[in-house]
Amino acid sequence: MASEDDNGDDRETGGGTAEGQPGTADTEQTVDPSVAAAVAAAEAAGPRSGESVRVDSWIWSVRLVKTRSMGATACKGGHVRVNGHNVKPSHSVRVGDEVRLRQENRERIVVVKRLISKRVGAPVAAQCYVDNSPPPPPREAVAPAGLRDRGTGRPTKRDRREMERLRGLMDGGAGEPRGR
Repeated sequence: MASEDDNGDDRETGGGTAEGQPGTADTEQTVDPSVAAAVAAAEAAGPRSGESVRVDSWIWSVRLVKTRSMGATACKGGHVRVNGHNVKPSHSVRVGDEVRLRQENRERIVVVKRLISKRVGAPVAAQCYVDNSPPPPPREAVAPAGLRDRGTGRPTKRDRREMERLRGLMDGGAGEPRGR
């Protein structure tokens, strides 16, 4: 019986150890083994110590833009700043640089933690930078003007003018549209 109690105690001790692990997870960041393997592979494929990566390639690699050509276009258009300076697509990025990227109605501010030159999965990419971006603006709760119920048919001329007035295409709600 004592051996059965010892097994029961081992289970409780095992449970206590499992409970103790989240306490250690608070002090150290736990990483999924598959993510750790992907990070190791990305580092192996990345540049060696002291080397740098092109900014257009890096923002594409960490999934801030969809394609590398979009990254290059953003750099040429003045939407990418590294350490406060507008940069060309060929500008070198180093660990510790602050990269600001303007996209649509939002500015992404990231600090480079790890250099990679090949595109990697989202969990690995998230570990390559520190995101200091402000939260995205809330979506408008107002329904867009011009939505019609299904099956109501084509809008009449009166309906069309009312929709234009709601969208602000008319001057003060009366008169001719601005474009004419």
